[in-house]
Amino acid sequence: MNRRLVYLVGPSGAGKDSLLQWLVQHPPAHTRLHLARRTVTRPAKVGTDGDEAVDASAFAALLQANAFVMHWSANGLQYGIREREFAALATEGWVLVSGSRAHLPLAQLSYPGLSAVHVHASADVLRLRLSARQRESSTEVEARLRRALAFDASADAFYLSNNEDLESAGQRLKAHLFSQAVVPCVTNAPDRLGRKVT
Repeated sequence: MNRRLVYLVGPSGAGKDSLLQWLVQHPPAHTRLHLARRTVTRPAKVGTDGDEAVDASAFAALLQANAFVMHWSANGLQYGIREREFAALATEGWVLVSGSRAHLPLAQLSYPGLSAVHVHASADVLRLRLSARQRESSTEVEARLRRALAFDASADAFYLSNNEDLESAGQRLKAHLFSQAVVPCVTNAPDRLGRKVT
């Protein structure tokens, strides 16, 4: 099987990370999936092993050292994907990235063959999920909803509804990704996606 890079985008509350975790736990037979760990400028959460949390100065140093193959800013935070997270592409594995909607066009330009997936949900579902997280005020939740509704999905992205249970959405994502003809994922970019996209 040829190597693949899967790039999921969508508004907060759409369930991108849950879908990626589901996919890793339910891989097709004889397929290796690697969920790329993001480096993010936010405080570390005790007891979790998800994103790599760094402060702004550490992120800037990594950026200066060309440690990232992708990086972007969103909602006041800086995100990066370290080069080592793409190692599976060299050994016919699949790499899954939870990315940024604004960064998607640059990722598609730099990685022809990338599988883009835009995860979405209705405004009511997004509002319910965001409120349940209790991370933001009602005003901040509504601001996120306005941004989500104003964003146009890429015409090249598979549009995946995640209004219902995770199993149903996960099965549709799995069917879409692994029923396609597999295209090698190579890069045209001479740099490491070093341009800042907000």
